[in-house]
Amino acid sequence: MINRIKLKFGAMLGATPLEIPIKAVTIFVGPNNSGKSKVLEEIHNFCIEGTQSKGNKIITDADIDYLDPEEAQKEISHLTLKPGPQENTYPGHILWGDRGNRTQIQMDSINKILSGPDMKQAFCQHYLRHRTLLLNGQTRLGLVADQGAGNLQDRPNTSLQVLFQSDEKRKKVRDILYDAFGEYYVIDPTNLGQFRIRMSPVKPAADEVERGIHKDAVEFHSNAKHISECSDGVKAFTGIITEIFAGDPKVLLMDEPEAFLHPPLAFKLGREICRAISESGKRIFVSTHSAHFIMGCLQSGVDINIVRLTYKANTATARLLGMKNLVSLMRNPLLRSVGVISGLFHDCVIVGEGDADRAFYQEVNERMLLYGKNGVKNCLFLNAQNKQTIHQIIKPLRDLGIPAAAIVDIDVIKDGGTVWTSFLTAGNIPEIEHVSLGMQRAKLKERFESLGLDMKKFGVSGLPVEDAEGANTLFDRLDKNGLFVVRNGELETWFSKFLIPGHGPDWLVPMFEKLGEDPTVESYVKPEDSDVWKFIGSINTWHCSVDRRGV
Repeated sequence: MINRIKLKFGAMLGATPLEIPIKAVTIFVGPNNSGKSKVLEEIHNFCIEGTQSKGNKIITDADIDYLDPEEAQKEISHLTLKPGPQENTYPGHILWGDRGNRTQIQMDSINKILSGPDMKQAFCQHYLRHRTLLLNGQTRLGLVADQGAGNLQDRPNTSLQVLFQSDEKRKKVRDILYDAFGEYYVIDPTNLGQFRIRMSPVKPAADEVERGIHKDAVEFHSNAKHISECSDGVKAFTGIITEIFAGDPKVLLMDEPEAFLHPPLAFKLGREICRAISESGKRIFVSTHSAHFIMGCLQSGVDINIVRLTYKANTATARLLGMKNLVSLMRNPLLRSVGVISGLFHDCVIVGEGDADRAFYQEVNERMLLYGKNGVKNCLFLNAQNKQTIHQIIKPLRDLGIPAAAIVDIDVIKDGGTVWTSFLTAGNIPEIEHVSLGMQRAKLKERFESLGLDMKKFGVSGLPVEDAEGANTLFDRLDKNGLFVVRNGELETWFSKFLIPGHGPDWLVPMFEKLGEDPTVESYVKPEDSDVWKFIGSINTWHCSVDRRGV
Protein backbone atom coordinates (compact mmCIF):
# COMPACT_ATOMS: atom_id res chain seq x y z
CA MET A 1 0.00 0.00 0.00
CA ILE A 2 0.97 3.68 0.02
CA ASN A 3 3.56 4.29 2.75
CA ARG A 4 4.66 7.87 2.06
CA ILE A 5 3.35 10.89 0.16
CA LYS A 6 5.63 13.70 -0.98
CA LEU A 7 4.24 17.22 -1.36
CA LYS A 8 5.51 20.19 -3.36
CA PHE A 9 5.71 22.56 -0.39
CA GLY A 10 6.27 22.69 3.34
CA ALA A 11 5.26 24.67 6.42
CA MET A 12 6.19 28.05 4.92
CA LEU A 13 7.54 29.65 1.78
CA GLY A 14 10.95 28.17 1.03
CA ALA A 15 10.66 25.40 3.64
CA THR A 16 11.57 21.78 2.90
CA PRO A 17 8.64 20.09 1.12
CA LEU A 18 6.56 17.95 3.46
CA GLU A 19 6.76 14.16 3.33
CA ILE A 20 3.90 12.37 5.07
CA PRO A 21 4.57 8.90 6.51
CA ILE A 22 1.23 7.23 5.98
CA LYS A 23 -0.73 5.77 8.88
CA ALA A 24 -4.06 3.96 8.80
CA VAL A 25 -5.89 7.30 8.82
CA THR A 26 -4.66 10.55 7.24
CA ILE A 27 -6.89 13.61 7.56
CA PHE A 28 -6.48 16.86 5.63
CA VAL A 29 -7.80 20.05 7.23
CA GLY A 30 -7.53 23.75 6.47
CA PRO A 31 -9.50 26.80 5.34
CA ASN A 32 -11.69 26.86 2.25
CA ASN A 33 -9.78 26.64 -1.05
CA SER A 34 -6.68 25.29 0.67
CA GLY A 35 -6.50 22.15 -1.47
CA LYS A 36 -8.17 19.52 0.72
CA SER A 37 -10.34 18.07 -2.03
CA LYS A 38 -7.58 18.52 -4.60
CA VAL A 39 -5.11 16.42 -2.61
CA LEU A 40 -7.62 13.54 -2.47
CA GLU A 41 -8.07 13.77 -6.23
CA GLU A 42 -4.30 13.61 -6.76
CA ILE A 43 -3.88 10.65 -4.39
CA HIS A 44 -6.70 8.91 -6.22
CA ASN A 45 -5.04 9.54 -9.58
CA PHE A 46 -1.75 8.15 -8.27
CA CYS A 47 -3.48 4.98 -7.05
CA ILE A 48 -4.89 4.48 -10.55
CA GLU A 49 -1.94 5.52 -12.71
CA GLY A 50 1.13 5.18 -10.46
CA THR A 51 2.66 8.39 -11.85
CA GLN A 52 2.52 12.09 -11.10
CA SER A 53 0.07 13.97 -13.27
CA LYS A 54 1.38 17.12 -14.98
CA GLY A 55 -1.62 18.92 -13.53
CA ASN A 56 -0.72 18.13 -9.92
CA LYS A 57 -0.67 21.16 -7.62
CA ILE A 58 0.09 19.41 -4.34
CA ILE A 59 1.69 15.96 -4.69
CA THR A 60 5.03 15.24 -6.36
CA ASP A 61 5.24 11.50 -5.70
CA ALA A 62 4.26 8.63 -3.41
CA ASP A 63 6.00 5.46 -2.26
CA ILE A 64 4.40 2.06 -1.91
CA ASP A 65 4.95 -1.16 -0.01
CA TYR A 66 4.90 -4.19 -2.27
CA LEU A 67 3.24 -7.40 -1.11
CA ASP A 68 5.00 -10.36 0.43
CA PRO A 69 4.38 -13.75 -1.25
CA GLU A 70 1.55 -14.72 1.09
CA GLU A 71 -0.23 -11.37 0.68
CA ALA A 72 0.27 -11.53 -3.09
CA GLN A 73 -1.41 -14.93 -3.33
CA LYS A 74 -4.37 -13.71 -1.27
CA GLU A 75 -4.80 -10.68 -3.53
CA ILE A 76 -4.45 -12.76 -6.69
CA SER A 77 -7.16 -15.07 -5.39
CA HIS A 78 -9.32 -12.07 -4.48
CA LEU A 79 -9.05 -10.33 -7.85
CA THR A 80 -9.17 -13.38 -10.09
CA LEU A 81 -12.54 -13.48 -11.83
CA LYS A 82 -14.49 -16.42 -13.18
CA PRO A 83 -14.86 -16.42 -16.97
CA GLY A 84 -18.33 -15.78 -18.28
CA PRO A 85 -20.22 -18.32 -20.44
CA GLN A 86 -18.63 -17.09 -23.69
CA GLU A 87 -15.34 -15.90 -22.17
CA ASN A 88 -12.08 -17.80 -22.72
CA THR A 89 -8.64 -17.13 -21.22
CA TYR A 90 -5.29 -17.58 -22.91
CA PRO A 91 -2.89 -20.24 -21.60
CA GLY A 92 -0.98 -19.04 -18.55
CA HIS A 93 -3.38 -16.09 -18.13
CA ILE A 94 -6.06 -15.27 -15.59
CA LEU A 95 -9.10 -13.03 -15.82
CA TRP A 96 -8.28 -10.16 -13.52
CA GLY A 97 -9.89 -7.05 -12.03
CA ASP A 98 -13.30 -6.14 -10.67
CA ARG A 99 -16.88 -5.99 -11.86
CA GLY A 100 -16.31 -2.77 -13.79
CA ASN A 101 -12.89 -3.57 -15.23
CA ARG A 102 -11.94 -7.05 -16.49
CA THR A 103 -8.77 -7.93 -18.34
CA GLN A 104 -6.51 -10.92 -18.98
CA ILE A 105 -3.03 -10.93 -17.52
CA GLN A 106 -0.19 -13.42 -17.37
CA MET A 107 0.05 -15.17 -14.01
CA ASP A 108 3.86 -14.72 -13.93
CA SER A 109 3.49 -11.01 -14.67
CA ILE A 110 1.04 -10.29 -11.86
CA ASN A 111 3.30 -12.06 -9.36
CA LYS A 112 6.21 -9.85 -10.36
CA ILE A 113 4.07 -6.71 -10.28
CA LEU A 114 2.77 -7.36 -6.77
CA SER A 115 6.15 -8.29 -5.29
CA GLY A 116 8.22 -5.52 -6.92
CA PRO A 117 10.64 -3.84 -6.68
CA ASP A 118 10.61 -0.96 -9.17
CA MET A 119 7.14 -1.82 -10.42
CA LYS A 120 5.30 1.20 -9.02
CA GLN A 121 3.41 2.17 -12.15
CA ALA A 122 2.39 -1.39 -12.98
CA PHE A 123 1.49 -2.05 -9.31
CA CYS A 124 -0.96 0.85 -9.35
CA GLN A 125 -2.36 0.32 -12.85
CA HIS A 126 -2.89 -3.44 -12.52
CA TYR A 127 -3.60 -3.81 -8.82
CA LEU A 128 -4.15 -0.73 -6.67
CA ARG A 129 -6.69 0.83 -9.05
CA HIS A 130 -8.98 -2.13 -8.34
CA ARG A 131 -8.62 -1.64 -4.58
CA THR A 132 -9.17 2.13 -4.42
CA LEU A 133 -12.46 3.98 -3.89
CA LEU A 134 -13.13 7.73 -3.86
CA LEU A 135 -16.29 8.75 -2.01
CA ASN A 136 -17.84 12.17 -2.54
CA GLY A 137 -21.35 13.42 -1.81
CA GLN A 138 -23.13 11.52 -4.55
CA THR A 139 -21.24 8.24 -4.26
CA ARG A 140 -21.73 8.16 -0.49
CA LEU A 141 -25.50 8.08 -0.85
CA GLY A 142 -25.18 5.44 -3.56
CA LEU A 143 -23.57 3.04 -1.08
CA VAL A 144 -26.98 2.22 0.40
CA ALA A 145 -28.67 1.44 -2.93
CA ASP A 146 -30.15 -1.99 -3.48
CA GLN A 147 -27.56 -4.52 -4.63
CA GLY A 148 -27.73 -7.80 -6.47
CA ALA A 149 -27.74 -10.83 -4.18
CA GLY A 150 -25.45 -12.80 -6.46
CA ASN A 151 -24.73 -16.49 -6.07
CA LEU A 152 -24.44 -17.25 -2.35
CA GLN A 153 -22.24 -20.22 -3.20
CA ASP A 154 -19.61 -17.89 -4.67
CA ARG A 155 -17.32 -15.45 -2.91
CA PRO A 156 -19.21 -12.24 -2.05
CA ASN A 157 -18.18 -9.26 -4.17
CA THR A 158 -20.39 -6.43 -2.86
CA SER A 159 -20.65 -4.93 0.60
CA LEU A 160 -24.19 -6.20 1.17
CA GLN A 161 -23.23 -9.68 0.02
CA VAL A 162 -20.35 -9.62 2.52
CA LEU A 163 -22.60 -8.51 5.38
CA PHE A 164 -25.38 -10.92 4.49
CA GLN A 165 -22.97 -13.84 4.69
CA SER A 166 -21.14 -12.64 7.82
CA ASP A 167 -23.24 -12.49 10.98
CA GLU A 168 -20.28 -11.06 12.87
CA LYS A 169 -19.68 -8.09 10.56
CA ARG A 170 -23.40 -7.43 10.25
CA LYS A 171 -23.70 -7.30 14.04
CA LYS A 172 -20.87 -4.74 14.28
CA VAL A 173 -22.57 -2.50 11.74
CA ARG A 174 -25.95 -2.98 13.44
CA ASP A 175 -24.59 -2.06 16.89
CA ILE A 176 -22.99 1.16 15.60
CA LEU A 177 -26.11 2.24 13.73
CA TYR A 178 -28.43 1.39 16.61
CA ASP A 179 -26.28 3.55 18.88
CA ALA A 180 -26.54 6.37 16.33
CA PHE A 181 -30.21 6.15 15.35
CA GLY A 182 -32.01 3.82 17.77
CA GLU A 183 -33.06 1.51 14.91
CA TYR A 184 -31.73 -1.85 13.76
CA TYR A 185 -29.85 -2.20 10.49
CA VAL A 186 -31.02 -5.32 8.62
CA ILE A 187 -30.49 -6.73 5.14
CA ASP A 188 -33.70 -7.76 3.43
CA PRO A 189 -33.46 -10.64 0.87
CA THR A 190 -37.20 -11.00 0.28
CA ASN A 191 -37.10 -9.22 -3.09
CA LEU A 192 -35.58 -12.31 -4.64
CA GLY A 193 -32.30 -11.59 -6.36
CA GLN A 194 -31.84 -8.24 -4.56
CA PHE A 195 -30.53 -7.18 -1.15
CA ARG A 196 -32.13 -4.12 0.45
CA ILE A 197 -31.10 -2.19 3.54
CA ARG A 198 -33.89 -1.61 6.02
CA MET A 199 -34.06 0.09 9.41
CA SER A 200 -36.20 -1.92 11.82
CA PRO A 201 -37.83 -0.67 15.04
CA VAL A 202 -37.23 -4.12 16.57
CA LYS A 203 -34.24 -6.42 16.51
CA PRO A 204 -34.63 -9.60 14.44
CA ALA A 205 -35.42 -12.49 16.77
CA ALA A 206 -32.79 -14.65 15.06
CA ASP A 207 -30.42 -14.50 12.09
CA GLU A 208 -32.81 -16.82 10.24
CA VAL A 209 -35.58 -14.24 10.50
CA GLU A 210 -33.40 -11.58 8.90
CA ARG A 211 -31.84 -13.82 6.27
CA GLY A 212 -34.85 -15.96 5.42
CA ILE A 213 -37.67 -15.73 2.90
CA HIS A 214 -40.29 -17.62 4.92
CA LYS A 215 -43.50 -16.03 6.25
CA ASP A 216 -42.02 -14.65 9.49
CA ALA A 217 -39.10 -13.14 7.59
CA VAL A 218 -41.35 -11.48 5.02
CA GLU A 219 -43.53 -10.03 7.79
CA PHE A 220 -40.49 -8.81 9.74
CA HIS A 221 -39.03 -6.93 6.76
CA SER A 222 -42.41 -5.51 5.75
CA ASN A 223 -42.53 -3.74 9.14
CA ALA A 224 -39.09 -2.16 8.65
CA LYS A 225 -38.60 0.95 6.54
CA HIS A 226 -36.44 0.92 3.43
CA ILE A 227 -33.29 3.02 3.71
CA SER A 228 -34.60 5.27 0.91
CA GLU A 229 -37.20 6.59 3.37
CA CYS A 230 -34.49 7.85 5.72
CA SER A 231 -32.81 11.25 5.70
CA ASP A 232 -29.64 11.95 3.71
CA GLY A 233 -27.74 12.04 7.00
CA VAL A 234 -28.84 8.52 7.92
CA LYS A 235 -28.07 7.31 4.39
CA ALA A 236 -24.59 8.87 4.34
CA PHE A 237 -23.66 7.58 7.81
CA THR A 238 -25.03 4.11 7.04
CA GLY A 239 -23.29 3.90 3.68
CA ILE A 240 -19.89 4.89 5.06
CA ILE A 241 -20.09 2.47 8.00
CA THR A 242 -21.22 -0.31 5.65
CA GLU A 243 -18.30 0.35 3.29
CA ILE A 244 -15.76 0.55 6.13
CA PHE A 245 -16.69 -2.87 7.53
CA ALA A 246 -17.63 -4.74 4.37
CA GLY A 247 -16.18 -2.88 1.41
CA ASP A 248 -13.45 -4.15 -0.85
CA PRO A 249 -11.06 -1.15 -1.20
CA LYS A 250 -7.63 -1.15 0.44
CA VAL A 251 -7.40 2.62 -0.14
CA LEU A 252 -10.50 4.67 0.69
CA LEU A 253 -10.68 8.42 0.02
CA MET A 254 -13.55 10.45 1.51
CA ASP A 255 -14.27 14.09 0.79
CA GLU A 256 -16.17 15.77 3.65
CA PRO A 257 -17.70 12.64 5.20
CA GLU A 258 -19.52 14.88 7.69
CA ALA A 259 -21.80 16.22 4.92
CA PHE A 260 -25.50 15.78 5.85
CA LEU A 261 -24.55 14.97 9.49
CA HIS A 262 -25.31 17.03 12.59
CA PRO A 263 -22.36 17.50 15.02
CA PRO A 264 -22.90 14.47 17.32
CA LEU A 265 -23.11 12.14 14.31
CA ALA A 266 -20.00 13.69 12.75
CA PHE A 267 -18.18 13.07 16.04
CA LYS A 268 -19.35 9.46 16.16
CA LEU A 269 -18.47 8.86 12.52
CA GLY A 270 -14.91 10.09 13.06
CA ARG A 271 -14.47 7.82 16.08
CA GLU A 272 -15.94 4.73 14.42
CA ILE A 273 -14.01 5.18 11.17
CA CYS A 274 -10.69 5.39 12.98
CA ARG A 275 -11.41 2.41 15.19
CA ALA A 276 -12.53 0.23 12.30
CA ILE A 277 -9.76 1.22 9.88
CA SER A 278 -7.00 0.70 12.46
CA GLU A 279 -7.88 -3.00 12.63
CA SER A 280 -8.52 -3.58 8.91
CA GLY A 281 -5.15 -3.06 7.23
CA LYS A 282 -6.79 -0.45 4.97
CA ARG A 283 -5.63 3.12 4.36
CA ILE A 284 -8.11 5.98 4.49
CA PHE A 285 -7.58 9.58 3.40
CA VAL A 286 -10.15 12.16 4.50
CA SER A 287 -10.71 15.86 3.89
CA THR A 288 -12.99 17.56 6.40
CA HIS A 289 -14.36 20.91 7.57
CA SER A 290 -15.76 19.49 10.79
CA ALA A 291 -14.22 20.08 14.20
CA HIS A 292 -16.61 17.47 15.60
CA PHE A 293 -15.38 14.86 13.12
CA ILE A 294 -11.77 15.66 14.10
CA MET A 295 -12.62 15.38 17.79
CA GLY A 296 -14.19 11.98 17.19
CA CYS A 297 -11.04 10.83 15.40
CA LEU A 298 -8.85 12.06 18.25
CA GLN A 299 -11.03 10.41 20.88
CA SER A 300 -10.76 7.06 19.09
CA GLY A 301 -7.28 6.65 20.56
CA VAL A 302 -5.91 5.65 17.14
CA ASP A 303 -2.59 7.12 16.00
CA ILE A 304 -3.54 9.24 12.98
CA ASN A 305 -2.07 11.88 10.69
CA ILE A 306 -3.62 15.32 10.53
CA VAL A 307 -2.21 17.57 7.81
CA ARG A 308 -3.16 21.25 7.64
CA LEU A 309 -3.11 22.80 4.17
CA THR A 310 -3.32 26.52 3.43
CA TYR A 311 -3.26 28.63 0.28
CA LYS A 312 -2.97 32.38 0.64
CA ALA A 313 -1.37 35.10 -1.45
CA ASN A 314 -0.37 32.51 -4.07
CA THR A 315 1.57 30.57 -1.45
CA ALA A 316 0.67 27.01 -0.45
CA THR A 317 1.74 25.47 2.85
CA ALA A 318 1.42 22.06 4.43
CA ARG A 319 2.11 21.12 8.03
CA LEU A 320 1.90 17.72 9.72
CA LEU A 321 0.28 18.56 13.04
CA GLY A 322 1.60 17.10 16.26
CA MET A 323 -0.82 14.65 17.88
CA LYS A 324 0.22 15.80 21.36
CA ASN A 325 -0.83 19.37 20.60
CA LEU A 326 -4.10 18.28 19.01
CA VAL A 327 -5.04 16.02 21.90
CA SER A 328 -4.42 18.91 24.30
CA LEU A 329 -6.90 21.03 22.30
CA MET A 330 -9.52 18.34 22.80
CA ARG A 331 -8.83 17.41 26.43
CA ASN A 332 -8.28 20.86 27.94
CA PRO A 333 -11.72 21.95 29.24
CA LEU A 334 -11.09 25.63 28.47
CA LEU A 335 -9.89 25.01 24.93
CA ARG A 336 -12.69 22.55 24.24
CA SER A 337 -15.39 24.85 25.63
CA VAL A 338 -14.44 27.83 23.47
CA GLY A 339 -14.12 25.76 20.28
CA VAL A 340 -10.41 26.24 19.70
CA ILE A 341 -10.14 23.21 17.41
CA SER A 342 -12.34 25.05 14.88
CA GLY A 343 -9.30 27.24 14.25
CA LEU A 344 -7.93 24.43 12.07
CA PHE A 345 -10.43 25.47 9.38
CA HIS A 346 -9.80 29.24 9.40
CA ASP A 347 -7.05 31.47 8.05
CA CYS A 348 -6.77 33.39 11.30
CA VAL A 349 -8.04 33.34 14.89
CA ILE A 350 -8.62 36.41 17.09
CA VAL A 351 -8.97 35.84 20.82
CA GLY A 352 -10.56 38.42 23.14
CA GLU A 353 -10.89 38.59 26.91
CA GLY A 354 -14.62 37.91 27.16
CA ASP A 355 -17.71 37.15 25.16
CA ALA A 356 -18.60 40.82 24.79
CA ASP A 357 -15.16 41.42 23.26
CA ARG A 358 -15.62 38.49 20.89
CA ALA A 359 -19.06 39.63 19.72
CA PHE A 360 -18.08 43.30 19.30
CA TYR A 361 -14.85 42.75 17.38
CA GLN A 362 -16.46 40.12 15.19
CA GLU A 363 -19.25 42.54 14.24
CA VAL A 364 -16.74 45.27 13.48
CA ASN A 365 -14.73 42.92 11.29
CA GLU A 366 -17.81 41.71 9.39
CA ARG A 367 -18.79 45.29 8.58
CA MET A 368 -15.29 46.01 7.34
CA LEU A 369 -15.44 42.99 5.04
CA LEU A 370 -18.93 43.97 3.87
CA TYR A 371 -17.69 47.41 2.78
CA GLY A 372 -14.34 46.24 1.35
CA LYS A 373 -12.21 47.66 4.14
CA ASN A 374 -9.10 46.11 5.72
CA GLY A 375 -10.96 43.39 7.62
CA VAL A 376 -9.63 39.91 8.43
CA LYS A 377 -11.00 37.32 6.00
CA ASN A 378 -12.03 33.83 7.10
CA CYS A 379 -11.34 34.65 10.73
CA LEU A 380 -12.58 32.84 13.84
CA PHE A 381 -13.25 35.00 16.92
CA LEU A 382 -12.97 33.30 20.31
CA ASN A 383 -13.66 34.20 23.93
CA ALA A 384 -10.87 33.39 26.42
CA GLN A 385 -13.04 34.20 29.50
CA ASN A 386 -10.32 36.60 30.81
CA LYS A 387 -6.93 38.03 29.85
CA GLN A 388 -5.08 35.56 32.09
CA THR A 389 -6.17 32.62 29.91
CA ILE A 390 -5.58 34.15 26.47
CA HIS A 391 -2.09 32.69 26.33
CA GLN A 392 -3.54 29.20 26.88
CA ILE A 393 -5.48 29.58 23.63
CA ILE A 394 -3.15 31.37 21.23
CA LYS A 395 -0.03 29.37 22.13
CA PRO A 396 -1.31 25.92 21.06
CA LEU A 397 -2.87 27.43 17.93
CA ARG A 398 0.41 29.06 16.94
CA ASP A 399 2.25 25.82 17.65
CA LEU A 400 0.00 24.31 14.95
CA GLY A 401 0.95 27.10 12.52
CA ILE A 402 -2.36 28.96 12.85
CA PRO A 403 -2.06 32.76 13.08
CA ALA A 404 -3.77 33.56 16.38
CA ALA A 405 -3.92 37.19 17.53
CA ALA A 406 -4.74 38.38 21.03
CA ILE A 407 -6.76 41.49 21.92
CA VAL A 408 -6.34 42.69 25.50
CA ASP A 409 -7.28 45.80 27.44
CA ILE A 410 -4.48 48.10 28.52
CA ASP A 411 -4.53 46.77 32.09
CA VAL A 412 -2.57 43.78 30.83
CA ILE A 413 0.41 45.79 32.11
CA LYS A 414 -0.80 45.54 35.73
CA ASP A 415 0.43 41.99 36.28
CA GLY A 416 4.09 41.09 36.02
CA GLY A 417 5.81 37.80 36.79
CA THR A 418 4.52 34.64 35.13
CA VAL A 419 1.31 36.34 33.90
CA TRP A 420 3.32 38.78 31.78
CA THR A 421 5.97 36.28 30.65
CA SER A 422 3.27 33.75 29.70
CA PHE A 423 1.68 36.45 27.55
CA LEU A 424 4.99 37.18 25.81
CA THR A 425 5.80 33.47 25.41
CA ALA A 426 2.40 32.82 23.83
CA GLY A 427 3.26 35.48 21.24
CA ASN A 428 6.57 33.71 20.58
CA ILE A 429 8.55 36.80 21.57
CA PRO A 430 12.18 35.69 22.06
CA GLU A 431 13.03 35.10 25.70
CA ILE A 432 16.01 37.44 25.43
CA GLU A 433 13.55 40.35 25.08
CA HIS A 434 11.42 39.44 28.09
CA VAL A 435 13.52 41.34 30.64
CA SER A 436 13.56 44.62 28.70
CA LEU A 437 9.84 44.40 27.88
CA GLY A 438 9.13 43.56 31.52
CA MET A 439 10.97 46.67 32.63
CA GLN A 440 9.00 48.83 30.19
CA ARG A 441 5.76 47.30 31.45
CA ALA A 442 6.67 48.01 35.08
CA LYS A 443 7.66 51.64 34.39
CA LEU A 444 4.48 52.27 32.40
CA LYS A 445 2.31 50.86 35.19
CA GLU A 446 4.21 52.96 37.75
CA ARG A 447 3.68 56.09 35.64
CA PHE A 448 -0.09 55.61 35.47
CA GLU A 449 -0.18 55.09 39.24
CA SER A 450 2.01 58.12 40.02
CA LEU A 451 -0.22 60.33 37.88
CA GLY A 452 -3.37 58.92 39.46
CA LEU A 453 -4.73 58.01 36.00
CA ASP A 454 -7.32 55.28 35.46
CA MET A 455 -5.55 53.53 32.58
CA LYS A 456 -8.71 51.75 31.39
CA LYS A 457 -10.59 55.04 31.16
CA PHE A 458 -7.94 57.35 29.68
CA GLY A 459 -5.51 54.97 27.97
CA VAL A 460 -2.25 56.14 26.42
CA SER A 461 -3.75 59.52 25.48
CA GLY A 462 -3.97 60.43 29.16
CA LEU A 463 -0.18 60.29 29.57
CA PRO A 464 2.29 63.13 29.00
CA VAL A 465 3.79 63.12 25.49
CA GLU A 466 7.09 61.45 26.41
CA ASP A 467 5.36 58.76 28.45
CA ALA A 468 2.84 58.16 25.67
CA GLU A 469 5.71 57.66 23.22
CA GLY A 470 7.24 55.08 25.55
CA ALA A 471 3.91 53.26 25.91
CA ASN A 472 3.40 53.19 22.14
CA THR A 473 6.92 51.83 21.66
CA LEU A 474 6.08 48.94 23.99
CA PHE A 475 2.74 48.25 22.33
CA ASP A 476 4.24 48.52 18.84
CA ARG A 477 6.64 45.74 19.80
CA LEU A 478 3.75 43.56 20.97
CA ASP A 479 1.78 44.30 17.80
CA LYS A 480 4.58 42.85 15.69
CA ASN A 481 4.00 39.48 17.37
CA GLY A 482 0.21 39.59 17.15
CA LEU A 483 -0.42 40.77 20.74
CA PHE A 484 -2.71 43.78 20.38
CA VAL A 485 -3.37 46.12 23.30
CA VAL A 486 -6.37 48.49 23.30
CA ARG A 487 -4.34 51.68 23.68
CA ASN A 488 -7.33 53.86 24.45
CA GLY A 489 -8.05 51.74 27.54
CA GLU A 490 -10.58 48.91 27.18
CA LEU A 491 -13.37 47.52 25.04
CA GLU A 492 -15.91 50.03 26.36
CA THR A 493 -13.85 53.04 25.23
CA TRP A 494 -14.49 52.40 21.55
CA PHE A 495 -17.02 54.73 19.94
CA SER A 496 -16.84 57.02 22.95
CA LYS A 497 -18.98 59.56 21.04
CA PHE A 498 -22.02 57.39 21.78
CA LEU A 499 -21.54 57.93 25.54
CA ILE A 500 -22.74 54.43 26.40
CA PRO A 501 -22.26 53.53 30.08
CA GLY A 502 -21.88 50.07 31.57
CA HIS A 503 -19.54 47.18 31.13
CA GLY A 504 -19.57 43.90 29.21
CA PRO A 505 -23.08 42.82 28.13
CA ASP A 506 -24.61 45.94 29.73
CA TRP A 507 -22.49 48.02 27.35
CA LEU A 508 -22.65 45.68 24.35
CA VAL A 509 -26.42 45.56 23.88
CA PRO A 510 -26.97 49.33 23.66
CA MET A 511 -23.79 49.63 21.56
CA PHE A 512 -25.20 47.20 19.01
CA GLU A 513 -28.42 49.22 19.02
CA LYS A 514 -26.42 52.34 18.20
CA LEU A 515 -24.50 50.57 15.45
CA GLY A 516 -27.76 49.47 13.84
CA GLU A 517 -28.63 46.25 12.07
CA ASP A 518 -29.98 47.32 8.66
CA PRO A 519 -27.32 48.52 6.18
CA THR A 520 -30.00 50.27 4.10
CA VAL A 521 -30.86 52.64 6.95
CA GLU A 522 -28.97 55.95 7.07
CA SER A 523 -28.15 55.59 10.79
CA TYR A 524 -26.37 52.27 10.20
CA VAL A 525 -22.74 52.78 11.29
CA LYS A 526 -20.33 52.08 8.44
CA PRO A 527 -16.55 51.53 8.62
CA GLU A 528 -14.23 54.51 8.68
CA ASP A 529 -10.45 54.89 8.86
CA SER A 530 -10.18 55.58 12.56
CA ASP A 531 -11.28 54.25 15.96
CA VAL A 532 -11.83 50.49 16.21
CA TRP A 533 -11.84 50.15 12.41
CA LYS A 534 -8.18 51.14 12.30
CA PHE A 535 -7.43 48.80 15.21
CA ILE A 536 -8.90 45.73 13.47
CA GLY A 537 -7.16 46.80 10.27
CA SER A 538 -3.82 46.66 12.09
CA ILE A 539 -4.54 43.03 13.05
CA ASN A 540 -5.23 42.19 9.42
CA THR A 541 -1.99 43.90 8.40
CA TRP A 542 -0.11 41.64 10.83
CA HIS A 543 -1.96 38.58 9.61
CA CYS A 544 -1.24 39.31 5.94
CA SER A 545 2.38 40.39 6.39
CA VAL A 546 4.93 38.20 4.61
CA ASP A 547 7.37 38.73 7.49
CA ARG A 548 4.75 38.27 10.22
CA ARG A 549 6.32 37.45 13.57
CA GLY A 550 5.04 35.16 16.27
CA VAL A 551 3.84 32.12 14.30
